[in-house]
Amino acid sequence: MPDTILSAERIKPGQGKATPNRSLERGIAVLRAFRAGSSMLGNSEIAERTGLSRSTVSRLTQSLIETGMLEYIPKFRAYRLGVPVLSMAHAMRDSSQVLKVATPLMTDVAVQHKINVGLAVADGDEMVYLESFRYNRRQSLRTVVSGQRIPMALTSLGRACLATLAPDAFGAMMRVMSDKHRGRGWLVLRQEIEAAVRSVREKGYCVASWQPQVVAMATPMRFADYGVHVLNVSVSTQQDAGAVEAALAGPLMALAEAIRVRMLRLETEGGAVV
Repeated sequence: MPDTILSAERIKPGQGKATPNRSLERGIAVLRAFRAGSSMLGNSEIAERTGLSRSTVSRLTQSLIETGMLEYIPKFRAYRLGVPVLSMAHAMRDSSQVLKVATPLMTDVAVQHKINVGLAVADGDEMVYLESFRYNRRQSLRTVVSGQRIPMALTSLGRACLATLAPDAFGAMMRVMSDKHRGRGWLVLRQEIEAAVRSVREKGYCVASWQPQVVAMATPMRFADYGVHVLNVSVSTQQDAGAVEAALAGPLMALAEAIRVRMLRLETEGGAVV
């Protein structure tokens, strides 16, 4: 089963570390196997993605069908996610004060600066978008579907998140990523990650360009009662990363500060965004 690294911020003082429930962990791993573009999966595909045996997958999928989390399609001998999963996702979004505070501010910055603005959190060695506004100079503003995953090791979002991890968690995550990216220039990639971590600690943000002619910058944010959220801005350009950094560092950090201020106000006043 793939390793999942959780930031120390998710464990509150006094909670300690509970004994893992292996059956529950494996059931969640099965659900995690479903991604955008993978609407239906068979036992073999789920086993390959989770590292679980086919017999274990067969047992877990049966339980997930009985609880409504999965549906079985006999014609394709495959499973798809059940309606309750969507309901839970909606409940998660609706309960996030961070999203309610950040979304209008992100929209304003995207339109004002004609750039892409995103907000994501970590899930294992990937980042999951909670919200992402993509500015297209011909089609104005559009929203990328929430839940899109991107690799932690390659992106500014992921590297900014790595900078928040305690040394032991950081080391564990680097081992996970080294296995995943073995044979793909891991030595160079590791150096880029370490440089990004230093940049976050020195400047508050890091820069990365993992897609052709796209430069992105990201900064981590911490809020009471929430895990680390990472904010990023990006732009399609032929300019080098230095020019983009000079232009967008200010808007990125100003946006992050505006979100922090509003979240702190909510915490102080004990209110909620509706």
